[in-house]
Amino acid sequence: MSMRRNTYKYHFKVGHKTVRRGITCDLGRRQIEHKRSWPTGHIRQIGRRTTREGALRWEREGDPGW
Repeated sequence: MSMRRNTYKYHFKVGHKTVRRGITCDLGRRQIEHKRSWPTGHIRQIGRRTTREGALRWEREGDPGW
């Protein structure tokens, strides 16, 4: 059984500061949602697309850069 790599890990940044981090299957939609709170911010994709399970593990374990 092949696992689909359809989940992105991301940081949402305002300037050089990361204000949110998370996972999503739609970076564009997620950026629009975050821009409601931080209009000048942008999403920075972290790594390549991964499986949902791998992304959830990354989210739970934390990111050394966070």
